[in-house]
Amino acid sequence: MKKLHLLLIRSFLGPFILIFIVVLFLLLMQFLWRYIDDLVGKGLEILTIGELMFYTAASLVPLALPLAILMASLMTYGNLGENYELTALKSAGISLQRIMLPLILVNLMIALAAFFFANNVLPIANLKMRSLLYDIKKQRPELQIRPGEFYNGIEDYTVRVGTKDPETNVLYDILIYDHSERSGNRYVTRADSGYMKMTNDSRFLLITLYDGHSYSEMKEKRKPRLAKTYPHRYDEFAERNMIISLSGFGLERTDESLFRSNYQMMNLNQLRFYQDSLKRDIFLRQQSFYSNLSRRSYAESPFTRNRVPPARPEDTIPRPDTVQVMNVYNQLTIREKQRVVDDAINKVRSGASYISSTSDFLDSKEKRLNKYRLEWHRKFILASATFIFLFIGAPLGAIIRRGGIGMPVVVSTILFIFYYIITLTSEKVVTEGKANFFWLWSPPVILFIIGVFLTYKAATDSVIMNADTYIRVFNKFIQKLGIRKKQTLLQS
Repeated sequence: MKKLHLLLIRSFLGPFILIFIVVLFLLLMQFLWRYIDDLVGKGLEILTIGELMFYTAASLVPLALPLAILMASLMTYGNLGENYELTALKSAGISLQRIMLPLILVNLMIALAAFFFANNVLPIANLKMRSLLYDIKKQRPELQIRPGEFYNGIEDYTVRVGTKDPETNVLYDILIYDHSERSGNRYVTRADSGYMKMTNDSRFLLITLYDGHSYSEMKEKRKPRLAKTYPHRYDEFAERNMIISLSGFGLERTDESLFRSNYQMMNLNQLRFYQDSLKRDIFLRQQSFYSNLSRRSYAESPFTRNRVPPARPEDTIPRPDTVQVMNVYNQLTIREKQRVVDDAINKVRSGASYISSTSDFLDSKEKRLNKYRLEWHRKFILASATFIFLFIGAPLGAIIRRGGIGMPVVVSTILFIFYYIITLTSEKVVTEGKANFFWLWSPPVILFIIGVFLTYKAATDSVIMNADTYIRVFNKFIQKLGIRKKQTLLQS
C-alpha cells in the first residue's frame, strides 16, 4: 500500500474514532436526562447501571455512526486543503477520486460492518435495554406516583396524590382505594398529608397518613323484598400507618421473550417471518369480513323464503338470488312489514358496527405491518447512509479547506439535522400508510445527489463555499444597480 494511502487512512481513523465516542457520549447523556426520574433513588447497583448504559450505547450506534463519518471525512480533507496538501497532490496529477479511493474502501468496510451490526447486534441490544429499563421503572412504585394521577402499579391498590413536596417528600391530599377483596371501591382512605417509604428489603411499602378518614361499605344481610339500607363504617384518624406487601417489586428480570415481538428487536429473517404472518392475518380477516358481511346484510329473510324464484337448472354459472323487493314487501301483512323494517334496521346497525370494528382492526394491522417493513428497510438504509456520507464530507472538506473542529462541526451538524428531519418525516408518512416505501429511500437518494454534485465541484476546484466569491457577485450587482440609477437620473 502506498504511503499516501496510509497517511489518508490514519488521518481519517483518528478523528472518526474520537468523534464517534464523543457523539455516543452526548447521546447517552441525553438518554440519562430523559430517564433521570426513573433511575435516581432506586438503589441500583453499579453493575446494573453499567449494563443499562452498555446496551443503550449499542442501541444509539445508528445515530452516532453516520455523523462521525461525515464529520471525520470533512475534517480530514479540510485539513488537507487548509495545509495545501490537497493542492500539491492535484498538481502532481493525482485526481480527487484517487485521493478518496482509500477512504472509500475503508468506508465500504464500515458500511458492511454497520449492516451486520444492525441485523445481528442491534436487535439484541434493544431487547436487553428495553427489558432492563422496564424492570427498573417498576422497581420502586412510591417514586412513580405522579401528582394528580391515579397509580395502579401496586397490586390490589389504587393511589392518587394531589401534590408532592420535592424537598421533604411529603405527600398531600392522599387518596387510597383498597381492592384486595375484589369487590369494587368499597374501602377508601383519604388523608391530608403523609409519607411513603419502602423497607430496606423492598418487600413492603410503609405509608404514614395524617389527619384523614376512611370509609368502608359493609356487606348487607337482608331479607328479600326489603329495601337496601347500605350499611357502612366511617372512621377519622389523626395518624395511621399502613403496610402494603410489595412481593415481586424488587429488581426481578422480566422474561425477555415478552418483548421479542417488537419490530426493533428482530433481524431480517424474523422481520420477514412476522411480515408474512401479518399479511396472512390480514388476508384471512378480509375474507372473513366479506363472507360475514354478505351473510349479515343479504341473509334470506323468513318472509321471503317462499317468494324467491329458484335457480334455473340451465344456468351453468351460479347466480345470486334476485328478489323484486317491493313486490315481496307488498305481499306481507302490516305486522310482517313492521318486523321486516325492524330487522333491516338492526342488520344495518350491526353491519355498520362490524365494518367499523373491522376497519379499525385492519388499520392497526397495516400500521404494525408497515413498522416491520420499515425496520427491514432501515437496516439497509443505515449502511447506505454511512457509505454516502463520505461522498458529502470529503468533497465538502476539499471545497471549504478548513480543518479543526470549527467549521466542520457546524456544517456537519446542519447536514445531519437535515438528514434526520427528512428521515423522520419519510418514516412517519410510510408508517401511516400515506406513501409507499420508496419514500424511505428518499434521504439516501437526496444525500447521493448532493454527494455527486459536491464531488464534481471539488474535482473542478469550484469556489461555491468561498465567501469572497459571493461578496464579489454582490458588489457587481450593487455596481450595476448604481449605474442603472445614474442612467435613470440622466434620462430624467
